[in-house]
Amino acid sequence: MTSSHRIVRAAAIQIAPDFERPEGTLERVCGAIDEAAAKGAQLAVFPETFVPYYPYFSFVLPPVLQGAPHLRLAERAVVVPGPVTQAVAERARARSMVVVLGVNERDHGSLYNTQLVFDADGTLALKRRKITPTYHERMVWGMGDGAGLKVVDTAVGRVGALACWEHYNPLARYSLMAQHEEIHCAQFPGSLVGPVFAQQMEVTIRHHALESGCFVVNATGWLTDEQIRAVTPDADLQKALRGGCHTAIVSPEGKHLAPPLTEGEGMVVADLDMALIAKRKRMMDSVGHYARPELLSLAINDRPAQTTVPMHPTQPLVHRSPDHDHTLDDAAARQPAADDRTPVLRVAAG
Repeated sequence: MTSSHRIVRAAAIQIAPDFERPEGTLERVCGAIDEAAAKGAQLAVFPETFVPYYPYFSFVLPPVLQGAPHLRLAERAVVVPGPVTQAVAERARARSMVVVLGVNERDHGSLYNTQLVFDADGTLALKRRKITPTYHERMVWGMGDGAGLKVVDTAVGRVGALACWEHYNPLARYSLMAQHEEIHCAQFPGSLVGPVFAQQMEVTIRHHALESGCFVVNATGWLTDEQIRAVTPDADLQKALRGGCHTAIVSPEGKHLAPPLTEGEGMVVADLDMALIAKRKRMMDSVGHYARPELLSLAINDRPAQTTVPMHPTQPLVHRSPDHDHTLDDAAARQPAADDRTPVLRVAAG
C-alpha cells in the first residue's frame, strides 16, 4: 500500500449552454476553463453532453415532433477529432489543466453521448461513449461499447468517467474501480426531472466515492427560464426541465468537500488530498483485500463495436459467437464469454 500527499484542486462547473449560436457553448467552455485556472484548478469537469447542449427536447416532446430539433443537434454536434476538440485541447494545454468534457459526438449518420478527457498537455487521453442511453435518450444517441470503460493516467492522477445513469450499472462502475481510479468524473444533464433527481444523484455519487475509495467530481448543467421556454412553451412540461442540479465534489470518505451547487451558474472548487485514498482503502479496498474473485468476478468485452469484420484467404479459422452476429478470431474466441462461470477479472488496459 502506498500513500500520496499530493493535493489536486478540482473544479466542477455548472453553467448553461448556448442554444442560439453553434459556437457559443464552446466559447463558454473556454471561458470557464480560464476562470477555473484563475482559481488554481488543475482539473475541470463539465456537464453531460454540454457541447453543443443536452437534448432536453427529447424528454418533453413526442417522437413525431423531434425531427427538427434532432437534426439541428446533429448539425451542431462534435466530430472527434475536429475543430472543437482542437480548441479545447489548446485551452487545456495553455492552462495546464485536465479537462473532462461531455459532447454530442457525430460519427457519420449517428450521434453518441461522448465523454472526452484532455490531459494537461492537451492530449486527448480518452474518448468514451455512454454504453446505454437512458429512456428518452435512445431516440437521440446510439449505443456505446466497452472499449471506453478505461481509467487513464493524467497529470492529476488516474481518471475515470461515467455519464448519468451509467452510475446505476454496478458492473460499469466496478470496471473502473478495478483499474484503480483515483478521481471519478461524473456528468449529469441537470435542469431535469425535478428535485428528486438531485437527491438521487447525491446518493449515487457519494456511494461511488465510498465504494471505489476515490474522489468524485460531479458536474450538472443549468437552464435559464428563457431556455426552458425555448424547449417547450407548455407550462406543465416546463416543470420537467427544472431541478435536478447537484454539482459537487466528494471525498473517498463520502464527504462533501465544498457546499454543492443546486441552483444557478457557478463552480464548486475543492482541494483533493490524495492521501485520503489510502486511508479509505486501508479499511475497505473493493478490488483488493475486500474482493473475493474466486466467488464474484467481472468479465469485460473491451473490443470496439464493429459493423463489419474483414475476411481474407490467409485469415485464421473464425468462430461464430453464440451471443453476437460478428465473428471472432482465435484469440478473441478464447476470451471468456459473459456467461462463463470461470472466475475471471479482465479489464481494459489503463
